[in-house]
Amino acid sequence: MITRVKNAPVIIFKHSTRCSISKVALNRMESGTTELGVDCYYLDLLKHRDISNQIAEHYQVEHQSPQILIIRNGQCQYSDTHMNITFEDVKKELVELA
Repeated sequence: MITRVKNAPVIIFKHSTRCSISKVALNRMESGTTELGVDCYYLDLLKHRDISNQIAEHYQVEHQSPQILIIRNGQCQYSDTHMNITFEDVKKELVELA
């Protein structure tokens, strides 16, 4: 599904533009994603629910909104949802995956 260098992590952030919790989680992530040094993809669930469903099936993660996934080596290495999504946690996970 993700066709990048296999060992380089990729972040997928799934969010709903109508959800206030999703907006908070998005704000937490947007402020620092360039600092992470990885590719980050933002998926608007209202426009692309079909892609979100494909991601959930392919990586065997239950669909949530908002949701953040770290994909590496063709697998979902990390997933979190709702108010548990923080920039610091994602950064920590990326360091541990390095």
